[in-house]
Amino acid sequence: MGTLTIRTDPEVERALAALTSEGQSRSEAARAAILDAERAHRRARLRAEAEELRNDPDDVAASRELAAEMDAIRAW
Repeated sequence: MGTLTIRTDPEVERALAALTSEGQSRSEAARAAILDAERAHRRARLRAEAEELRNDPDDVAASRELAAEMDAIRAW
């Protein structure tokens, strides 16, 4: 496991105090915040990719064509 050293300002210190007020360590709070930020970043990238696909006329046409083909071959 690596070590990360950061400089904090008063706003970060207040946030850390709030996060650690119920027994969570500063390290645990920092790790959780980094993981939360990465998840949010990943979701934002996926959302942007989905928006691009949704707005791509070729992809929309291909999706509709596939849906029509699937409807044509379904059993009932």
